[in-house]
Amino acid sequence: MTDSNIPALETGEILDGIRAWVEIESPTQDGAAVNRMADKVVADYAAIGAKVERIAGRDGFGDHLLVTSPWGDPNEPGILVLSHLDTVHDIGTLGGKLPFRVEGDAAYGPGIYDMKGGAYLALAAMRQLVREERTTRLPIRHLLVSEEEVGSPTSREHIEREARRAVAVLVTEPAREGGRIVTARKGTARFDIVVRGQAAHSGTRHQDGRNAIRELARQILDIEGMTDYATGLTVNVGVISGGSRANVVADEARAAVDMRVPNPEVSEVAIARFLALKPYDPGCTLEITGGLNRPGYEKGPAIAALLERAQAIAAGIGFELKDLATGGGSDGNFTASIAPTLDGLGVDGKGAHTHDEQLYVSSLVPRARLLLGLFESF
Repeated sequence: MTDSNIPALETGEILDGIRAWVEIESPTQDGAAVNRMADKVVADYAAIGAKVERIAGRDGFGDHLLVTSPWGDPNEPGILVLSHLDTVHDIGTLGGKLPFRVEGDAAYGPGIYDMKGGAYLALAAMRQLVREERTTRLPIRHLLVSEEEVGSPTSREHIEREARRAVAVLVTEPAREGGRIVTARKGTARFDIVVRGQAAHSGTRHQDGRNAIRELARQILDIEGMTDYATGLTVNVGVISGGSRANVVADEARAAVDMRVPNPEVSEVAIARFLALKPYDPGCTLEITGGLNRPGYEKGPAIAALLERAQAIAAGIGFELKDLATGGGSDGNFTASIAPTLDGLGVDGKGAHTHDEQLYVSSLVPRARLLLGLFESF
C-alpha cells in the first residue's frame, strides 16, 4: 500500500534519529551506559510495533537486543541484521573532543560511523515498511549486541544461533572507501605473553638475575617476524610492560599481541607456531594464553551471489556498489560460514575510532533504501 501522505525515507528524519542515538554515549566497558542506549533502541522499535527481546548482559557488559519485525512466523527462517550498541569512545567525548555537529555533508559524533548510523538505517528501513503497510516474505530480525568492540565475548552464542535460522545476514558496519561493502575479513587471534625471570640487584648481583625484559625483547623479534604479507598473515605486538625499577633486574614482563589470518589453513599453522614459542634463556619461563577470537570470513559462491543481488538493487537506486576484503574483524566473521553474509552495509563516512569520526549525510537515504531493497528481495 502506498499513499502520498506517507512520508518517504528522508534525510533529516534519519539524521535526527541517528543524533539521538549518538548523544547517548555507550562505551563498551560501561554496561550501564550501553543499557541506556539499549533503552532508546527498545523505545524506538516499540514505536513501530516491532517485538523486542532483551537479553540480559553479563560479565559487566550491557544487554543485547533481538528485534523482530511485526510480521512473520517466529519459527521460520528470516533475514538477520547484525549491529552493535557499543562504541570505543569514553563518556565525555561528546562534550569534549567530538561533539555532534554537521558541517556540509559530514555529521560528526562518537560512534556515528561505527556504527550507530548503520544500526539506525535498519530501523529506518523497517519503519518505512510499517508506514507503507508492506511486509516482507520473511521476518526481519535485528540483533544488536553490547560488546562487539572487544570481540563479542558474551554475544557470540546469540549471533551464531540467529545466523543458523537466517537465509542471509546483513551487517551494518560502516561502508569503506567510497561506499564499498565488505565480502571478506581476516580472522583475528589475540595472545598474552608473560615472561618470568629472576630479580637481582643490577649493580651488586647482576649476574644472579634473569632479565624478563631482555627475554621478551628477543621473543618480540621472532613474533613480529612471523608477519608474511604474501599469505596475508600479520602479527603485531601492541602493548608491552615489565620491570619495577632501573636498578632491579626485571623478573617479569608482559606483551599483548594481535594476529590477523586470512583463512583456516594459515591460521592453524600460525597459531601453532605462536603457542610453541620457547624461551632463549633457560632461566626464564614463558606463559602464553589466547588463541583465535574471530574466524576468517571468506567470499564464497553464496556470498558472491548475495553481492550480485545487492548490486542490482543499488543500480536501481542509482549508485554503483563495489566490494572489498579487509583485515579488520566484525561479528560478520562469526556468521559468514553459517549463512551468506554481507558486511559494511551501514553509512558511508570515515574516521572510525578517532576524534574525526563522521558519516556522509548524502549516504543516508541511498543506504537505507539498499537495506529496504534487500529486505524485500527474499
